[in-house]
Parts: sequence; structure tokens; C-alpha cells
Amino acid sequence: MKRDVERIYEKCITCKQAKPKLKPHGLYTPLPIPSEPWTDISMDFVLGLPRTKRERDSVFVVVDRFSKMAHFIACHKTDDASHIADLFFKEIVRLHGMPRTIVSDRDAKFLSYFWKTLWGKLETKLLFSTTYHPQTDGQTEVVNRTLSSLLRAIIKKNLKTWEDCLPHVEFAYNRSIHSATKFSPFEMVYGFNPLSPLDLTSLPLSECVNLDGKKKAEFVKIIHEKARLNIERRTKQYVHQANKGRKKVVFEPGDWVWLHLRNDRFPEKRRSKLLPRGDGPFQVVECINDNAYKLDLPGEYGVSASFNVANLSPFDVGDDLRTNPSQEGENDANQGAGHVDHTLGHRAEFAQDPLSLPSGPITRFRAKCFKEALNGLIQKNWTDSKKTKMGSNNNTCIVHVIKAIKEAN
Repeated sequence: MKRDVERIYEKCITCKQAKPKLKPHGLYTPLPIPSEPWTDISMDFVLGLPRTKRERDSVFVVVDRFSKMAHFIACHKTDDASHIADLFFKEIVRLHGMPRTIVSDRDAKFLSYFWKTLWGKLETKLLFSTTYHPQTDGQTEVVNRTLSSLLRAIIKKNLKTWEDCLPHVEFAYNRSIHSATKFSPFEMVYGFNPLSPLDLTSLPLSECVNLDGKKKAEFVKIIHEKARLNIERRTKQYVHQANKGRKKVVFEPGDWVWLHLRNDRFPEKRRSKLLPRGDGPFQVVECINDNAYKLDLPGEYGVSASFNVANLSPFDVGDDLRTNPSQEGENDANQGAGHVDHTLGHRAEFAQDPLSLPSGPITRFRAKCFKEALNGLIQKNWTDSKKTKMGSNNNTCIVHVIKAIKEAN
């Protein structure tokens, strides 16, 4: 009986809607470790700060993923993509050159046509995180949190002076030893730590070493190699810690999944405690990677169709998606006799008969596939009718079908 209850629960729409939850699905997948400074960077914004005398209310944060060096640039919240690009070239490119990859969230500025076209022309690859999943770019989120902590520690009463403190905060951050690299960002990029106010005293003669160019280059390479090994070791430790209690779940295009409605992403669907907290089933359209999938989501939701695997759970479609398999007067033992695998995708559905209606709900994706198959069949019949010079009655029927399809569009 326990197995029967579990099997029925896995196919019960009401149970899935009322009792969804985040699943410990998906293993921690770190980003590739760069090999040199300022070739792979990440960027984000810190918003909601008090407006300064220069009318700035946000901070544009740019972090190098190898050296961990960060630049904090004051900006306006209303700045568009062209203004952000000007700031980037003025403050970053002039110091460190062009990056190869840029990791960012799905802010409207980063998704704009201007931003994508600009970096496409410059052959810089844009990497976007999954919507409402900031863990993708956890490094920049940690830097944002550190920046907020430093500003709170420095600023006392006048909160609007935070812009004047940014240069001091940036210098202090870049001169501190990072826990992952075991070196300071300044030492990673320039090969030495610049003098701080505490160092403005007479140095002993043993400290004043003049290295020639070759030794200096070798010294910087050794620092980079040690830092890379430290980052790899720290990443392995974090992977081992983060994957505890988690399991790898992989979906294929065509699989049916159940979606957990998160409160921050679906505020309208979760405005009341008594509303369903899950919805589905939805079909997987594209596998972005092992931890992100694109669903065939109806347009009425008004959100991105990409979801992290933690918000998805497998759904057993069974014989019918909308009915309970245990019907009155039937033998439960015969339920698996007519079972059909619906997880093979739309190609398998139309393999034998292109006009066969797929079982389950007709989503936009499946309706599109069915329409393409129908149009192809009509086009084929139309071509055959011209070759064989069929009677006018058959041609008239095909014309009526084509007109009906156009009217339906």
C-alpha cells in the first residue's frame, strides 16, 4: 500500500500544487579558473545607496576572477548601457585592457541590444547567470557584501559621503590578502604591494631590493602559479562542502518537470498563503547545462523560461497527465499495460504519424510542432497534386485547409 500511495502521489496534480519545495538537486559547478589577470571578469551593481552631492546612488562593481582585484565605480541607477560602457572603458579598459569573458546577471543594461552588440564586435563572450539564482556569480555577490560592510564601518553619521570613501575602500580591499589566492590583488597584478600610510617610515636596507626585469617577470609568474594552485585547492574544498546532501539530477529535452513557484520570482502567484506553490507539468525545451534548463512556459507568466534545477522536480506523466490512474471499478495491476513513454520529445511523437495528437496538455511548444508537421504534410500533398494533376475537388479541399490554418494564425 505504501508503494501505491507513493506512486499515486507522484502523479497527483493537487499534491504537487499544494506541497512543492526546493529540491537539493544539482551539484556545485564552479566556473573555469582563469590563467592570468583581467582576462575573465565579473560585474554587478550595488543599488539603493543614499544620493550623494554628485547625484550618485549606485556602485558599479567590476571584479577580476583570477587576481580578485576589484574596482568600485560610483554611478547613477538610471544610467543606460551606453553610460555603463563609457564608465567601463574609462575605468577598466584603460588600466587592464579588454577582457575575454564577462560574467554578469540578467540586468536590463546587460541584456540590452547595445551591450550585446558592443561586446560581440569586440569578440568578448558574455556569460549570464540564471534568473533569480545569484549563486552563479557568487564571487561578485561576496564582494558586494564586503563593500557594504566596509562602507558601514567607515561612515559614521553623514551617510551621503560614501562616494568620497570609495577610493579608500578600494585600496584597502585590493591590498588585503585574499583567502583563496593567499596573495593580495595588488601583488597578483603588479608583483608587489604598494605602500600604505602605515608603511611611510624609513625602510631597512634589506627591504630595498632592486630586481631586474627578468627576475621580476619570473617572480610574477611564480605568484600567478601559486595563486592558481591555491584557487584550485580552495575550489575543491568548497565543492566537497557544497555537494553534501545534494544529488545530481539531469533532465533531457522532452522530459516533463514540476516547477516550484518561488515567492521572489512569482509574486502574483504567491500573494496568498493558500494559493498553490507549484505549477506544471511543463516540458523541458532546452538543456543549458546540468544546472539550468529552459521550459515550455506559457507567456502569461511573463518571466524568463530558464530555471535552476533546484526549482524543478521530475514528473511522472503516466498514462494521462490530468487524470488519476486509480479509477473506480478498474484493476490497479493493469495500469502499466498501456503505458507509453512520453519523455522522448516531439520527434518521437510525430515519428509514425505526423498528424497524431500528442497525449497530455497541448502546450505552445507542442502546438507549434504539430502545426509544422501539418503544414509540411499539406505542402507535400499540394506538390504531389501538381505532379499527378489531380481533380479540382481534391485541390479545392487542400485550399480550404490552408485557408483555415491561416485564419487560425
